[in-house]
Amino acid sequence: MTENTQNIAAEQLRSIIERVETFESEKADITEDIKQVFAEAKGNGFDTKTIKKIIALRKLDDAERQEADAMLDSYKAALGLE
Repeated sequence: MTENTQNIAAEQLRSIIERVETFESEKADITEDIKQVFAEAKGNGFDTKTIKKIIALRKLDDAERQEADAMLDSYKAALGLE
């Protein structure tokens, strides 16, 4: 590797690391913002566990959601929770 090639590789590596560090910092900030929203919800009397479940369900498409509901119903029935 020539010195010029090494310099370019070092700069690329530095750029990658700095971008990841920036994203990690932004992720920490967003995580804190999410915690604050959940604290607000809890302070207003909402159940945060249920909110988190709703958020997870909204990430699923209709078919995935129906499958998850059917599986839950099946497990509940098997355990006599119906």
